[in-house]
Amino acid sequence: MSTALRPLAGTRRRAPREERATAGRPSALTLVVLLAATFMTALDFFIVNVALPDVQRDLHAGTAAVQWVVAGFGLALAAGLITSGRIGDVAGRRRVFAIGLALFTAASVACGVAPSAGTLIAARVAQGVAAALTGPQVLAILGTAWTGRARARAFSAYGLTMGLGAVFGQLIGGLLIRADLFGLDWRACFLINLPVGLVTLPLVGRALPESRAPRRPRLDPLGVALCTGALVALVLPLIQGRAQGWPAWTWACLAGSAVLFAVFGAYQHRLSRRDGDPLVDTTLLRDRPLALGLLTQLLFWCGQASFFLVLALCLQQGRGLDALRSGLVFVTIGGGYLLTSTTAHLIAARLGRRTLPAGMLLMAVGLALTGLAAHDVGTSGSVWWLGPGMFVDGVGMGVVIAPMTSAVMERVAPRLVGTASGVVATVQQVGNALGVALIGIVFYDALGTGRPDAYPHAFGLAIAVLTALEALLAVAYAVMAAGRERTPAE
Repeated sequence: MSTALRPLAGTRRRAPREERATAGRPSALTLVVLLAATFMTALDFFIVNVALPDVQRDLHAGTAAVQWVVAGFGLALAAGLITSGRIGDVAGRRRVFAIGLALFTAASVACGVAPSAGTLIAARVAQGVAAALTGPQVLAILGTAWTGRARARAFSAYGLTMGLGAVFGQLIGGLLIRADLFGLDWRACFLINLPVGLVTLPLVGRALPESRAPRRPRLDPLGVALCTGALVALVLPLIQGRAQGWPAWTWACLAGSAVLFAVFGAYQHRLSRRDGDPLVDTTLLRDRPLALGLLTQLLFWCGQASFFLVLALCLQQGRGLDALRSGLVFVTIGGGYLLTSTTAHLIAARLGRRTLPAGMLLMAVGLALTGLAAHDVGTSGSVWWLGPGMFVDGVGMGVVIAPMTSAVMERVAPRLVGTASGVVATVQQVGNALGVALIGIVFYDALGTGRPDAYPHAFGLAIAVLTALEALLAVAYAVMAAGRERTPAE
């Protein structure tokens, strides 16, 4: 990380040499392999939204089955990330990454040839498990294989890749379905992962340095059970609750998740005090800047998947655009994102502590412009008037995503990097699910019966909430940065 960005993350104790050692040296190929897996998982999280209408028609799937095609992936991913971070610490991050990449490729093929909705759901769950295996290893290797400016550039490339998968997922899906390659229709959205996996897998052994925790920890099976149960009880009702009218079981799950998290936290704290091997070392959360960084990650990601969801609904159901034309509108966000995400480490070096507030403020401005344009366009004006605001939003996203992740990981001691990677990735996924649930309530309540003329109003309310969230984050980060400038160095 650059010296200008380093104050944003704070200072930390220099780790002993044996804690920082990583076998092998990273190369450009190392980054390519890591980012190929990152792009595949980010793409599959969003591309499925485009394929759902064709999936439902081709497989004669009901509404509940279609929901589980999406929910199965997200639930398995969120529930497995922290545990996978520990598995990488124990078994070796390169090895676990390779297993996850192989499983993801195989599961993608299973999705692409699924003969029934049940088979597709099972394959999507397997995809989620595989993505959970690879995700924390990518962050851990990025955090240990590179140092200084090279690490900042690596995280910048990671942020670029995550954003490209999210922003261009619908466009790529729309192009694949429109092209109907070999008569595959929606199946091409999953089978496209096969050539990527076949090319990338043989490179893993040569490109990735092997690394693991300096003192190999135990797995902590009770911690795994408590953490997994708590995450499932939290994420499942967030994914399914609104569509089912928030029945009693959803509230019971949310209450149960709070209890399980409390028990899990107490158990992890006790293990930490006894010099055991907790799944999540509680010293991570006692570092106030790091804890605030995780909270910021949670709130920030609340606004990302939810924005893409309401925008896609507004374009496809409110304006009647097909998947390809809807995906083309998303290119305006991608253009802004490409403009800044490729140089995010340089922007962070120039702005220092002001990087994140500036990016979040740009996002707030962009969202506000998008909401105003949607109101003016209504149901008959050109959707391209949404473009300027979406472009500004993309510019802000490019400034924020990589430095925000890098700032959190910079504070983590190498012995905890696997655990921290799982925690960061889990916070991102929980934030996505929480945002979709909360913004979905605002959007669908305003939508009412779903008449086309109700979509601009519903979209405008959702955008107003997201604008307020980004503005609040920008102000909070600016206040924290100003407070640090008035205090002596740590």
